Amino acid sequence: MFGENLKKLRISYSLSQIQLAGKLGVSKQTVSNWENNNILPSVDMLIRLARYFSVSTDYLLGEDTRTYIEVSGMTMEQVAHIQQIINDIRRP
Repeated sequence: MFGENLKKLRISYSLSQIQLAGKLGVSKQTVSNWENNNILPSVDMLIRLARYFSVSTDYLLGEDTRTYIEVSGMTMEQVAHIQQIINDIRRP
């Protein structure tokens, strides 16, 4: 489950395995091994991945399907606008 979630996130951010590896300071092979569920990242790296993709570690591990949008530093008015956009997109 972790590997699938990581790959989906990486692709949604339009990153190659090489690009993600560079951002995290690991090898492409490490990212490939994670995505193929050959190995799991360390706890520290799991936290770094969660922060990078703005998801929870539970999401990465397949324990939670919710995703989040980072709004720190925004005004409440800006957050309300983003929420309205999300509501509009959800409407059929």
